[in-house]
Amino acid sequence: MSAGRYAPSPSGDLHVGNLRTALLAWLFARSTGRSFLMRVEDLDRVRPGAEEQQLDDLRALGLDWDGDVVRQSDRQALYDDAIDRLTAADRVYPCFCTRREIHDAPSAPHTPPGSYPGTCSDLTDAERARRSAERPAALRLRTDVEAWSITDVLHGGVTGTIDDLVLRRNDGVPAYNLAVVVDDGAQGVDQVVRGDDLLTSAPRQAYLASLLGHEPPTYAHVPLALNTGGQRLAKRDGAVTRTELEARGVDVLALIVDSLGLVGTTPTELLESFDPQRLPRDPWTVVPPA
Repeated sequence: MSAGRYAPSPSGDLHVGNLRTALLAWLFARSTGRSFLMRVEDLDRVRPGAEEQQLDDLRALGLDWDGDVVRQSDRQALYDDAIDRLTAADRVYPCFCTRREIHDAPSAPHTPPGSYPGTCSDLTDAERARRSAERPAALRLRTDVEAWSITDVLHGGVTGTIDDLVLRRNDGVPAYNLAVVVDDGAQGVDQVVRGDDLLTSAPRQAYLASLLGHEPPTYAHVPLALNTGGQRLAKRDGAVTRTELEARGVDVLALIVDSLGLVGTTPTELLESFDPQRLPRDPWTVVPPA
């Protein structure tokens, strides 16, 4: 199966920038003959009722999807299996570092800030036993490359530094980078459209996909929506959700369509004028109505 997807986290209402990205993911998938899947990434923060509201907002925009909604909370066995396979290949080790320890550790030249310096990669059994008595361990991937490259539809070639990324947090929850790679591979997702704040995550996810035997997807990282101060749009910026905007008489789909330079009054009509290469490349500044 060939598919695209949208994968919101049910931590709150979707704002108009999220809805814009969802519409673009739908257009990319439908314009290329792919299925379009809906996956709820609910391994972390979940606000009661948020999933239902998000799905209602997407339907109200005119978006549809194929098959049932998939929830990450139902897929623990898949993540465990992936970690077991990587462990069998000697690709996994326990890590006891705190965020502060990682932040304060000296890093190699040309390594981005926050990259994991490999502190726990070669601990002895005695050291691991001592550290495990102090705090639970996360599980990290033992990498064998320093960088990995992907090609993005909008950004071209992108190369990112690869460190020993977390596979399972020390609270037992699968890490985002693992879950998203496992889910995309299991669901046949070969096209990932999302905000360009996640562009730097793509090389490490593509590398992990290669280790798990999955063909990395085609990526398209689209510009974010910003507030008038140039910061990422958030609910605190005023009327930015569908219900808030519609209560003020705003046609939300028309607002998004205008920001993309497309023509049409429904998502299906938009397909006639949809050309990824003509999409805006700059962030969209959202000015909420008074």
